[in-house]
Amino acid sequence: MCRLFGMSGGRRPVRATFWLLDAPDSLDVQSRANPDGTGLGIFDADGRPQLLRQPLAADDDLDFAREARELESTTWVGHVRHASQGAVALRNTHPFAMDGRILAHNGGFGDLPLLEEHLGDDLSLVEGDTDSERFFALVTREVRRTGDVADGLVRAVDWVADHLPVLALNVVLTTPYDLWALRYPETHALHLLQSDAGSVARESRAGTRVTADHAPPHVVVASERLDDDPGWDEVAPGELVHVGPELTVERTVVRDRAPLRRMSL
Repeated sequence: MCRLFGMSGGRRPVRATFWLLDAPDSLDVQSRANPDGTGLGIFDADGRPQLLRQPLAADDDLDFAREARELESTTWVGHVRHASQGAVALRNTHPFAMDGRILAHNGGFGDLPLLEEHLGDDLSLVEGDTDSERFFALVTREVRRTGDVADGLVRAVDWVADHLPVLALNVVLTTPYDLWALRYPETHALHLLQSDAGSVARESRAGTRVTADHAPPHVVVASERLDDDPGWDEVAPGELVHVGPELTVERTVVRDRAPLRRMSL
C-alpha cells in the first residue's frame, strides 16, 4: 500500500526535512515497506512544477536525502510506492504533473479500459501505466471544464466511484499556493496536522530532539501520523481538505455514499 505526504507553507517556501527524513515514521522509513518508487513534487520560484522521482526506495535513492534537506517549496507532495498496477519504472512513479498541478494517489480501482474509453482524446495526457495517472487525467479534464480545482476533483471521484470498482481514492493535489487532500472511502487513513509558527521541538526517530527556532507555520497531510504530536487529526471518509494560500484550512464532506462496487485488498 503506497503512502502519501503533502505539505503547505502557504505563500512562504518551507523545508520538509523533518517529515521526510527525521520523523519517527518519516517518508524515508515508510519507503522500506513501499520500495517501488520514491517521489517529491515541488514548485520552483516561478511557480513551475518540478518532479524529483526514482523507481527506488528512498533508502536507495542517493538524491532523496539531499533534496529533502536542501529544497524549499510553498507546497510539497511526497509519495512512496508499493506497485499494484504498472511496472516499477520512472513513468509510473508518483507524483505526476499536469496543467501546472501535481498529484499523488494512494489506493486503486479497476476496469481501466472503461476509464480510458471515457477519457477519449484526454488519454493523451497519460504517459505511464497506472490507474493513478489516468485518474489525474480525468481530474485535469474536469478542471478544464469547470475552471475550479475542487469541483473538478470531486467530479472525477464521483465518476470513478459510480462506474468502476474502487479500493481507495486517497489523493493529494497541489498548485503553488493551494493544497487539496481527499480521503475516500474509509479503506485507507489520512491524517492532518496544523503547526503554528514559533520554536518547535520534536523527537526524531533516533530519539534525539530536533528543534526549529522560529519555524514558519505549515500544514501537513499524511497517510500515517508521522510523529507523536497530539495535534494529528484523522480526515473523515469522503472529506476534502483545502489548505489555502493564507494557510486557512477548510474541511468538507463531499461524498457520503459508498462506491457502487468495492474492491478488496
